Amino acid sequence: MNWLDRSASIAPPGFNRWLIPPAALAVHLCIGQAYATSVYKSALIGHFEVSQTAIGVIFSIAIVMLGLSAAIMGTWVERSGPRKSMFVAASFWGVGFLVGAAGIFTSQLWLVYLGYGVIGGIGLGIGYISPVSTLMKWFPDRPGMATGMAIMGFGGGALIASPMSTALLKFFDGFNPAINGADWIASGSSVGKLFLTLGILYFAVMMYGVANIRVPAASWKPRGWNPSTTKVDAMVTTAHVSAANAIKTRSFWLIWAALFLNVTAGIGILEQASPMIQDFFRGADGNSAVNAAVAAGFVGMLSIGNMAGRFIWSSTSDIIGRKRIYMVYLGVGALFYTVLAFFGGSSMLLFVAMAVVIISFYGGSFSTAPAYLRDLFGTYQVGAIHGRLLTAWSAAGIAGPLIVNGLLDMQGKPGTMMASNYLPVLLTMVVLLIIGFIATTLIKPVASKYHEPEAALTSATQEA
Repeated sequence: MNWLDRSASIAPPGFNRWLIPPAALAVHLCIGQAYATSVYKSALIGHFEVSQTAIGVIFSIAIVMLGLSAAIMGTWVERSGPRKSMFVAASFWGVGFLVGAAGIFTSQLWLVYLGYGVIGGIGLGIGYISPVSTLMKWFPDRPGMATGMAIMGFGGGALIASPMSTALLKFFDGFNPAINGADWIASGSSVGKLFLTLGILYFAVMMYGVANIRVPAASWKPRGWNPSTTKVDAMVTTAHVSAANAIKTRSFWLIWAALFLNVTAGIGILEQASPMIQDFFRGADGNSAVNAAVAAGFVGMLSIGNMAGRFIWSSTSDIIGRKRIYMVYLGVGALFYTVLAFFGGSSMLLFVAMAVVIISFYGGSFSTAPAYLRDLFGTYQVGAIHGRLLTAWSAAGIAGPLIVNGLLDMQGKPGTMMASNYLPVLLTMVVLLIIGFIATTLIKPVASKYHEPEAALTSATQEA
């Protein structure tokens, strides 16, 4: 297995850095399936005969494990290199689906928690951070764009997973439009077969990324790029801060809070996307104007917004700055949530447009975060700092679904709710975003007392 070592993945002279983004996308498009769980959420509720909250916990566990594994394994990922860490991620992600399938077939919900939630969640965390620092090394001249490329695949995973999962569920269920109708809900056994299929398929695709990822040589830099010509910004440091010191700074925790609040609000739409659009356009007779296929298409559109936002907004941050773009995510996001809450049910076009832009902000906050950390703390141990920041995602993965599912459980049962039942949820998200906006305005450059001495940096470079 020596081919997995960092030393075996160093790029030769003249290597084209634009070959790296496809390798990164191979991993992130697969683990981005986590955003398509709403496609089979109702099926699992019926199969296990439990509440929305009980099924929402699956997603929460996965996101918690994502943040924890990224924080704990961040330094290992940097030391071992992207190839080995991406292989480990593919193994955990694939096995997680297989164990989850066993839980569905045996009607043991705890096995789904263990498989998709714990085991798969570890694969999510390691796979998420593996390509990020590598792409930042390949694109030091455009860090925002680089992190956007690295992370946009995660947001776009549902674009593939949602329609593919819907088609596979129909195939496994023997779906017949004349018999099943618009209110069809997949059987538990079909979801189990879906998990088996995805586990094998995703492992194979992720192995493409493992085989093609490369790291630049220590002396490499982009042709024609001169670091001394980079625009000076008060929020961009030329010093370096260790991961241990970074978490002692106020700026780190303010970014953590901003990310946590924005993600908590975004999960409010993503985790409930498919049933949400059906409920918003449900008539007085109890029937929805949106069938399962259209709802799956809406999940796909959110995926497009999530994916595009991760690249567009992160690239924009290279121009206007990370702090300003975060103020857009949270301030404009709060305004759009308000519009969605009070007017979303009046027009499907307005509903979809507001939701897609909100989710683009959600995705952008993730892809901008690594570059923001690089600006504030330097490149030394930025991967490990990023891993620690992702604990905000873990916390949001618990808070978001608990808030959404808890409030909705008080409003009624799945398939009976309407747009008005979502008002408490959406207004709660508005409050969270306003708090996040205030936190963002307080972020300042890191004090020099947290900077690493030059001697320590030189020693670390020689050891690497």
